[in-house]
Amino acid sequence: MTLLTCSAAAQAKSPNFILIFTDDQGYQDLGCYGSPDIKTPRIDQMAKEGMRFTSFYAQTVCGPSRGALMTGSYPIRFARQADPDSEHPELHSKEITIAEVLKKQGYRTAAFGKWDLAGHRQVGYKESLLPKYQGFDTFFGTPSSNDRSVNLLRGTRVVEKKADMSTLTARYTDEALAFIEEHHAAPFFVYLAHSMPHTKLAASEKFKGKSQGGLYGDVIEELDYHVGRLLDKVKQLGLDENTYVIFTSDNGPWLVRKAHGGHAQPLRSGKTTCWEGGMRVPCIIRAPGKVPAETITDAITATIDLFPTFARLAGAEVPADRVIDGVDISAIMHGQQDSLKRPYYYYQHDCLRGVRSGKWKLMLPHTEPVLGSIATKWRGHVNPADSKRLTSAQLYNLETDLSETTDLAAQHPEVVAELMTLAKWAQTDIGDHNHFGTNARTFGAKRRTLSQDWKFKAPAPKKRKQKAN
Repeated sequence: MTLLTCSAAAQAKSPNFILIFTDDQGYQDLGCYGSPDIKTPRIDQMAKEGMRFTSFYAQTVCGPSRGALMTGSYPIRFARQADPDSEHPELHSKEITIAEVLKKQGYRTAAFGKWDLAGHRQVGYKESLLPKYQGFDTFFGTPSSNDRSVNLLRGTRVVEKKADMSTLTARYTDEALAFIEEHHAAPFFVYLAHSMPHTKLAASEKFKGKSQGGLYGDVIEELDYHVGRLLDKVKQLGLDENTYVIFTSDNGPWLVRKAHGGHAQPLRSGKTTCWEGGMRVPCIIRAPGKVPAETITDAITATIDLFPTFARLAGAEVPADRVIDGVDISAIMHGQQDSLKRPYYYYQHDCLRGVRSGKWKLMLPHTEPVLGSIATKWRGHVNPADSKRLTSAQLYNLETDLSETTDLAAQHPEVVAELMTLAKWAQTDIGDHNHFGTNARTFGAKRRTLSQDWKFKAPAPKKRKQKAN
């Protein structure tokens, strides 16, 4: 076979996808995004060899972000199997995931690391909602977050309890490398969802105490090293020009964790909020010969876009029986298009908090009940200034005020009115705390609105102990 024939055959083959999804990593926590003290040479090189996104959005917290990624839909849009108003959804078995779409195209599919869509817990999760039943051939990882401990599963079987967290980044990567080595002859999709840098933080002895960014920096620098191992494996196997490698995060940094939390500068706030620091995350896509090297895009893009984009690149069709909120961004990735004319909606759990169109972002007034609301519940997770209840709409020009410091609503009432129209559409079609969306999904499961759910019950007063005479 001639070199020309080999090249033609390679071009005809369906592309591979490696999606690296970190947990609670902030916008500034990479060298190529401006970190002053965390060194990430391999990811920085990946950015030089590919495209860096500067307006890429996820969701506010772990579970909803993963559900949005898997379904291409806003978290309030997709169906939940149980506890329909939980902040951490149990993804309904009738939802169609990226993995299921690719599997129909002959892809081998694997998930490694954190799942968090079968119950936000290490025990008592729903086995029927684990990756094996959501389109993945292979799973090695943990059912949920590493808040206190981590149990490791292979498929649906628990193989290790209370695993050493300092080994997780390496072990997940080892499993991904072994899968790629075994299945590289066929197109594959690897979803590598790291537990780090979600707390509890842990780094291996090789990296512990080595970063100028403290323990958090150690964790990120270890992640960087293992991203390099994946890139080396892809190149070694001759898959470089037919593999899209995507690196991004599930939400912004957990700022209140102080030394154990990340950084989102120059963005405002972090995890759990709908300020830019809570939802705008780093994203890098590399595919030599497909994604132009050394490019930066400020197009409004998001994790929900990966579902239709992967489908398009694999020659698959997105489901026609449901609304998918994501859009195909392959033209952006390939340098054929500079921007997207699309609104992006900011949801905090089931509450619509804002909408962005172009350079303008409108933050909406809070209309859910004051007591027991999601904003009240998450107040302790963010800076006090960013947890205040908004009583009126606030408008920001993200082109000139990325840190969201100056409210321009009074100066631009016509822009406020335009964005309010978009917000009203979202409240009707996607949903809001007091309205179930016209095109939101349940597949027959009961689903309440938050106005019903947040019935505040004051705690009983504590009895004072009588002092002894």
